Order: sequence, then C-alpha cells, then structure tokens
Amino acid sequence: MGAAWRFWRSPEGQPAWARPALLALTLLAGLLYSLDATGNLEVYYAAAARSMAMSWHNFFFAAFDPAATISVDKLPGGLWIQAVSVRWFGIHPWSLVLPQVLEGMASVLVLYRIVRRLAGPLAGITAATVLVLSPATVALNRGNISDTLMVLLLLLAADATVSAISSGRWRSLGLAGVFVGLAFQAKMIEAWLVLPALALAYLLGAAGGWGRRLARVAGAGVVAGVVSLSWMVVISLWPASGRPYVDGSASNSIFGQVFVYNGFGRLDQLSPNQLLTKAIGVPLGSTAPGWSRLLSGSVGRDTAWLIPAALIALVAGLVVSRRGAGLRRAGLALWGTWLLVLLVSFSASSSINAYYTAALSPAIAGLLGIGVAMAWERRADRSARLVVAGAVAVTCAYAAWLLPSSGVGVVAGLPEIVVVLGLVAVVALLARSRASARAGVVFVVALVAIVAVPAVASISVVANHFGPFDTPFESGQASAFARNLGGLAGQTAGLLAPLERANGGQPDLLATQTAAVAAPFIYDTGREVLPIGGYSGTSPQPSLPALRSMIARGDFHIVVQSPTVSDPRLRWVASHCFTVSNGAAAGTSGLHFAVYYCGRAPGL
Repeated sequence: MGAAWRFWRSPEGQPAWARPALLALTLLAGLLYSLDATGNLEVYYAAAARSMAMSWHNFFFAAFDPAATISVDKLPGGLWIQAVSVRWFGIHPWSLVLPQVLEGMASVLVLYRIVRRLAGPLAGITAATVLVLSPATVALNRGNISDTLMVLLLLLAADATVSAISSGRWRSLGLAGVFVGLAFQAKMIEAWLVLPALALAYLLGAAGGWGRRLARVAGAGVVAGVVSLSWMVVISLWPASGRPYVDGSASNSIFGQVFVYNGFGRLDQLSPNQLLTKAIGVPLGSTAPGWSRLLSGSVGRDTAWLIPAALIALVAGLVVSRRGAGLRRAGLALWGTWLLVLLVSFSASSSINAYYTAALSPAIAGLLGIGVAMAWERRADRSARLVVAGAVAVTCAYAAWLLPSSGVGVVAGLPEIVVVLGLVAVVALLARSRASARAGVVFVVALVAIVAVPAVASISVVANHFGPFDTPFESGQASAFARNLGGLAGQTAGLLAPLERANGGQPDLLATQTAAVAAPFIYDTGREVLPIGGYSGTSPQPSLPALRSMIARGDFHIVVQSPTVSDPRLRWVASHCFTVSNGAAAGTSGLHFAVYYCGRAPGL
C-alpha cells in the first residue's frame, strides 16, 4: 500500500494534486485510444508490418510484400515498432494498434513535463488535459498510423531543448537533434517542420552570447540531419539487387521517395492518394489547398476548435513577456512557431489526410497551458480577465459555427449549450470579485466552456468506433467509407479458396494493380501478392519484361486490376490473359475490378 501511495504522490516541489491528476489523465488517454479501436487498421501499413515481421531482411529494408519485390512508400520508423510487435504477439489487430496506444499515453506524460518546466504544474495539467481531449489525437492513436510515433519523438525533442535551455548543457540540445532525426524516420520531412520552433526557443531562452547559441543550434541541426539521413544513405549504397525496389521513385532512389514523392512534390504535384484514385478509382476526397482548409469543414472539426484560443494565448503571452526572457517566452516561441509552421504547411499541401492535423495538438495544448497559467497569476487584473473572456467568447462562437447540423454522433442542442456556457463564463469573468475561491470556480467554468465541444467530439470518436481516417460528426457516407477501408483487413476469407484452386499451387497467390489492392490479401494470408506499380500504381516495378517473365515461369496465374487501364503492363495482361471477370461486379468497398487468368486455360 505504501508503494502504491508513493507512486501516486507528487514529487517534492509540486502540488499534491499534480501527479494524481496527470496519472488519471494518462489512464483516460489509454482508455480513449484503445476502446474498440481494432477496427481502424490502415490495411496497407498492416500488410507491410506483417511482411516486415517475416524476416530481418524484410524488416531492415521495409519490404511491403513477403517476397520483398518493392518497399513501403514511406520511411519505416513507425512500422519497425509494429513489425516487432507482430513478431512478439503474432498477427492481430491489437499487435498493430497497441504501439500507438502506448506512444499516445507517453506523449501525455512528456507534454506535461515540458509545459510544467516552462510555466508550472497548472500549465502542465492544462496542456495534458487539452491533448487528451483533442479529437484529432484521439482518432489518430486509435489506429496503426506512424504519426503517433512522430509526435512522441518531437515532444521528446522539445523536452530535450527545454533541458538544454535550463541547464546550458550542449548534450541535451544534441539529444534533441537525435530525437528529430528519429522522428524523421517515422514521418520524413514533416518532422523537420518543427526544427524552426526548437531553434527559436533555444535562441530566445538559452544563456550565453548569440554566437554561442547559434553555433549550438547549428550543431544540433547537423546531428538531426545525420540521424535523419543515416538509413537512407545505407539504402542508397546497398546494391539494388539485394534489396526491394524503392516505391515512390521512378529511379529506385530513396532520396526521390522522401524528398519528391513524399516531400516537395506534395506542393505542386498529385499526392500518392490522388495518384491511387486516378489509377483505380478509389473515392478518396480531400479539401483543396487554402488558408481555410484547417479551419472549416470536416478537417476543421478534427482540430480547429481551439486554434483561436491558442492564438489569443500566444499573442497575449508575447505582449506580457515582451520585455523579458526566460522559459515562458521560450515556451511561447516553441509552441507558437510549431503551430504556425504546420498551419501554413498543411494549408499549402496538395492534399492531406485528416490525421495529419494531430501534429498541431501539442502546440495548441502547450499554448493554452501557458496561457491559463499566466491568466491565473493575473486573475486580479481586469485586463487579464478581459483577454480570457474574449478567448472564451470567440472559442464558443466558433465552435457553435463549426458544429454541423447533422452527422454521425451529433448531439442535439450542443451549439446552444456551448453558447450559454460561454456566456455564463464571460459574465462571471467580467464581474469583479476579490474572493480567490470564486475566482477559481470562474476560471474552471471558463476552461470547461473552451474544451466542452472538443471533449464531446473526442467522446463521439470513441463511441462511434472512429479511427485515423474519420473526423468528428462526419457524414454517414464518409463514415461508411472509413469503415469499409478499415474493414478490408480480414475480409478476403471467402475469396481465398477459389483463388487457391485457380492458381494451381503456384508460388504467389496473385498479382494486383497497386499495392493498395494487394494489401488485404497479404495481411490476411502472409502469401506473396505481387503489387504492380507500388502503392500509387505509377512505380516502374515490375517492368513489363519482368512481369511477362514471372507469368511465363508460372509464379502466379491470377491478376486483379481495373477494367480500364492505360499502364502498358496492365494493358498487356488485358490483351494476353483470359478474362474471368470484366469488372461488372463490385468488389470490396464498392470498387470494380477485372480478374484475369494468365495460363494455358482459365481453370476457374
């Protein structure tokens, strides 16, 4: 009993409520992230994790398919952890989702530590609360997407940066560079978008002359670059014959995959998902680039609820601390730059997935945590209460406007409730009171008014079994599509027996147009399914001569592809193989495919 009490007891120098509140929030996060979450698999990544778990060769080289003909179209940092989990626990949705649940819970602890060191325990608990109740974060952590690991590693980088500011130790700043490099392995260039925030925070908050601070920031940047590019350099130097073809590249180049296909090409070229849509007609929608992309519609309902309040906290905090230095000013620079850089980047990208916006949540939470702490310290100041009242009014009005009139999980009367709650908080804040107890109640009411709608949205995400590809209160049509996408895993059982009979015991189960079509078969069976064209269908692997050679050898007999194709490899299949199905029947998720038998006789 004594050990259990010590575990829940706050460390010396922190309020008695701090650690119990933090642990309770972390447990709540684990519940929100894990409850009925196994139906939200992204089957492409799930299949890759299974393939990578089959051998250390596949693991290291990030093979998408069991035969390692082609790689995943991303760097494999997040998938490495999932593949290890699959090797330990076997192939099961839980072995794929569990890493993200644990990473998300760890992020709550790390964010609290960062913000507490910047602005105190109240700020830390407020930030942790906002992060736990962020619908974008809840949805992300209920699946098998590697952004969860990226967010955790970037938070560890921010924590190391704050340590470097506080202690003056170079090794802490170097460690921040290591964590950014590891985050790059999980999500590539997106991880580098946080580098300006870390650098500015250190430059404004650390002791010493500008020359010393700039030199240390440059050194940490070099460390981040070396760690980021280390695996890519190894892949580039490895003989191409001894590894999978690099998906997402026209020339088998890992640098092309990262910096063009997944990088700067996202600004003026079709994204991988858009290329996939064009290839096989997957109805993937995305809001158009523009300044309002993240602030309205379905994407806005993922994370935009608290952006106005966070920006108000940033501006007010900078005004209050404009003549000072120290950790709070560094914290405002850290979270403010993090938020603004990602807002601009995501707004300009050619297309985004809803779960990208979870990367904004730590910055929003950090700004609100610091803002609440500064407002509480100045609660006797009418100007501070006016700022808080303004933040409450803007946030509640914006939430009422952003809420849709219909959708999955919409709560009747919620806009009216949040407006009334906001009005009560504003009136109470503007009423002069000298009683500290009443001031505490008023601030609690104000905070509740601000987080009420995001909290309801997060509960709705869990109650409706949503995951990374969902947004709160989305339409029934969008929800059905996300359910079908997640349901691809485990849905091939009825097809396997006739496929096995048709294939006549050949080494590969079949070949498919794109890795996206191959994924559910690989995930469900662990058998080789040749992905023609990689994820987007545009990769030159395999070449037409190689494809013809595999068919001549009898590696497989069945090919599944769109009824109408322009790719020379698929046109050759359509003209040289027997037609089993012309695509008139809809396949999984309402898609239409043609099935071909490549051999001496159809055999079906």
